[in-house]
Amino acid sequence: MRTPEKKPLIRSGTVVLLGPQQTTPDVGIVLAELGISGPVALVRAGYQERESDDAALITALGVKTINLRLHARAAEVFAGDPEFARAYQERQNRLRHIQSFYRVRLDKTDDGARTIAARHIEPELLAQEDQVSVDQFRQLDLDHIRRCRALRQAFAESWPIRERPLIARHRAELAAVLSTVEALVIAGGHVAALLNRLKLFELLELAAGMPVIAWSAGAMVLTDRILLFHDYPPYGSDIAQVLDAGFELAPGIVVLPDPRRRIRMEDREGIQRFARRMAPGTCVAMEHGARVKFEGGVLVEASAMRLTATGLVEQGWTGPATQTFPPTQAAYP
Repeated sequence: MRTPEKKPLIRSGTVVLLGPQQTTPDVGIVLAELGISGPVALVRAGYQERESDDAALITALGVKTINLRLHARAAEVFAGDPEFARAYQERQNRLRHIQSFYRVRLDKTDDGARTIAARHIEPELLAQEDQVSVDQFRQLDLDHIRRCRALRQAFAESWPIRERPLIARHRAELAAVLSTVEALVIAGGHVAALLNRLKLFELLELAAGMPVIAWSAGAMVLTDRILLFHDYPPYGSDIAQVLDAGFELAPGIVVLPDPRRRIRMEDREGIQRFARRMAPGTCVAMEHGARVKFEGGVLVEASAMRLTATGLVEQGWTGPATQTFPPTQAAYP
């Protein structure tokens, strides 16, 4: 499989990432602060079959809202274009296999790192071995993203979506709606389902330059890489794993929604290793009320928590700060 060429970044304007909305959403306040009085377009594809259960959210938005129905539109495409649907499902199965194999390699690397870390040897050598382990994780992450990109690009070349009449019709309808709204709002839900529906219709290309407000899974898909994490999983190991590349409208950060339920905030050793693995990306833990704002792909404002390479959690992080990492750690593409 050849290494894919990276597509140019989607032209972005104002992008605001929020913490989980829960029972007291603040997204309406953010819209008002941005001077957005409506209408806005809403994406709830991450909720799949519950996509249309949007009444409470629309009330919280406080403006006229048009649900773009991406999940329902995708279902219509798959039902009406069975040839494309079969090829798409084969691609999805292959992505799942790649994810599974990547996870096996992560688990084995984690086992080795934990075994080495427990050895009683001189601190300098132990620190060197710890860095080797971190670099191995980083290489696995990088290889996984490259393979996902390559597979998606190969599919796009074999099955150009703009040549599929049903997808083209839906894209035209979506473009018409987007021409009438002031902003795009992306909710959370199942992150893979959300990512795939956004990509299927190339929605962010259609909305290029438009203000985008997103939270939870919606915020995750707008970053460089989508990270699945949970220190308290109901089953399996607790090692974090990259799902796929994101849309890069909010570059340079790793979004970690709902951290107090998902991260051992007192695990200083685990946090510092994780932050080094994600370097030079900034690990941003976003609780309810958190905000991170980008203008044209540049971080201009933040109010969140930052996980640092020292293992400390920086409360009230307000924006970029230089972190020192070993010189062997090249920038993550």
